Amino acid sequence: MDAEVAVIGAGVVGSAVALGLARRDVAVVLLEAEPAPALAASGTNSGILHTGFDSPAGELETKLILRSVQLRDPVLDALGVPVLRCGAVLRPRTEGERGAVRALVENAARNRVAVELDDDGAVAVPGEAVTDPVIYTRSLARAAVRHGADLRLGAAVASISRAGGGLRLGLADGGSLACRVAVNCAGLRADEVARLAGDESFAIYPRKGEFLVFEPRGAEPLERILLPVPDKRTKGVLVFPTLDGKVVAGPTAVDGDDKHDWSVRPDAADEILPKARALLPALEGAQPVASYAGLRPAGRGVNYVVGPSRVCAGLVNVAAIRSTGLSASLGIGERVGELVRALGVALGAERPLEPGPPEALGRPWWRVVAEHRAA
Repeated sequence: MDAEVAVIGAGVVGSAVALGLARRDVAVVLLEAEPAPALAASGTNSGILHTGFDSPAGELETKLILRSVQLRDPVLDALGVPVLRCGAVLRPRTEGERGAVRALVENAARNRVAVELDDDGAVAVPGEAVTDPVIYTRSLARAAVRHGADLRLGAAVASISRAGGGLRLGLADGGSLACRVAVNCAGLRADEVARLAGDESFAIYPRKGEFLVFEPRGAEPLERILLPVPDKRTKGVLVFPTLDGKVVAGPTAVDGDDKHDWSVRPDAADEILPKARALLPALEGAQPVASYAGLRPAGRGVNYVVGPSRVCAGLVNVAAIRSTGLSASLGIGERVGELVRALGVALGAERPLEPGPPEALGRPWWRVVAEHRAA
């Protein structure tokens, strides 16, 4: 065997999985099709680290977000990942929204997430924070390497077959890799990777989220994340500060079929601006200085597919991890470790994190991905 476990995809979830396994002395290879980690969905989101206050109680997604919150701070501190611990606020504007906010407060209590309900009906969520998702993802990947993982870039998986009690992964460049277990964290391509092994149990489609970037206006910078009252389909358009002092509004939620279309639609601003200005009146008259789009790997009729394949022994699918992957990644990594153990891979005691400096991008994280996609 070339490795005990091959992790396919070095987005935030795959990088967290690889780090979790490497810290437990598992021989791991982390395969990334792109020339660097976090050049797809992981690098084009809001960068918000959610507490899970509004996640449906009892669901797997919620459990993994809540577990990640418990694991997160020591990891962020050890890896030097920049974080803006600004908190969030949600203000209802109608009586109907007040009822929805009360329900969110009750949900937060079920999830044991601290929130503060003001007399005017506004809810503050002190634990919400903002990070740089590209630096976060790459810091996880680099930490995995420091703990013994082998990161291979430009390594797209082209075939999966059973071989010698394990799996053989054929690579697009003609090479191959033998492993005992493969963990499919391929994001937008997770369904395509699963089909290479004959697993057609789920399908992924891109849900486009577009964002507008503004220079801050007024004497005071934006101090907190401004949340709308969510609906059943989406959290809605929010407004949030970035680590470099910008203000971002978004996202949209546009379901499509083209996994290559990272463009911002001409009418995205018309959809975002009225909602953003309702949250932050200082944006009235402001024009965005930049925009970007992310493609979230949504599942058709499924959400958070985390488990062994029913048709290919040795394959673990981690798929349909929509927009909360950044927030849930560490919990997912821990859970995958237990799934891998159940498949016969021995896990040692967890080693302390070896600290290391975060990667310096030299430009905003969203621009890193936008420039790559435009190339």
